[in-house]
Amino acid sequence: MTETSLELPTLIATSVVRGAEQGDSHGGIYLVNFAEQEVTQVVDWDTSEIDFKGRGWDRGLRGIAFFGEEIYIAASDELFIYDRQFNIKRSFRSTYLKHCHEIFQLNNHLYLTSTGHDSILAFDLDKQAFFWAIHLSLTEEGPRGIAYDPQGISGPGGADGPKARNLLHLNNVYADRRGMFASGLKTEGVLHIGNENVVTKAIDMPQGMHNARPFRDGVLFNDTASDVVRYVGRDGTQIALPVPVYDPSELEHAELADGKLARQGFGRGLCVINDRFIAAGSSPSTVTLYDLDAGTEVARVNFSMDVRNAIHGLEVWPY
Repeated sequence: MTETSLELPTLIATSVVRGAEQGDSHGGIYLVNFAEQEVTQVVDWDTSEIDFKGRGWDRGLRGIAFFGEEIYIAASDELFIYDRQFNIKRSFRSTYLKHCHEIFQLNNHLYLTSTGHDSILAFDLDKQAFFWAIHLSLTEEGPRGIAYDPQGISGPGGADGPKARNLLHLNNVYADRRGMFASGLKTEGVLHIGNENVVTKAIDMPQGMHNARPFRDGVLFNDTASDVVRYVGRDGTQIALPVPVYDPSELEHAELADGKLARQGFGRGLCVINDRFIAAGSSPSTVTLYDLDAGTEVARVNFSMDVRNAIHGLEVWPY
């Protein structure tokens, strides 16, 4: 596969089901084979231990990452490790992991968004333990970060970490040699976390975004509020790719599509195939391949017309 052509990939996706009741499926894990236009559900997330308070906070599986021969997938407050046959090998919790959204692996570290605690947690993949966290906030002087111990014994709001307030609705984290980048619905942009935990605004962004990350010479993100996948370059380049929508008569559970419990066209889940091609998720569970240079849709796979069923995590299947 080159940067100017696309060999149709296989992706791995997680989904959540908004407004599902106890005993229903709450989404799961899927392998999406674009070449064969096939979807295989490898995990059905129907555990009876789900917290049913609120609108979907603790339901479903979220971010996806890989390390060695294992697959790391986050639930709301627990990190699960699967083998390649999708058997759960072990799992980990932290007092400060709450309402996790996306995760990102760099070298031997895994970074997780703790949306409930306005934090990014770090997990050592070699030692298999949480070891660092940073609480993010917006102040009159600008963004601020305070590091703390995610294994602290004092509990939420104690000496070792922040209370669960969800002021920023962090939903994405990305890291490379330049540092860490975090963003969310209310961060007002992409935040850069650098040396000595100094936090700065890397770029201003609209509210209502998901999956924002540096890409090319700009930023790539799901502009969920506008129902498009958007790339904005520092040179002024702007590319907007429409999220798929369907005839309302084709939708299941459309009576719940009030914009609160569920709606179609909700863009979330984003992964880079190469410098030209990307994939994005939306509701009802749809994964779409796009050609950024041409500004066009290349292919699409839908595996549910239930408007409550939405993509959450999305990555290229590496095995």
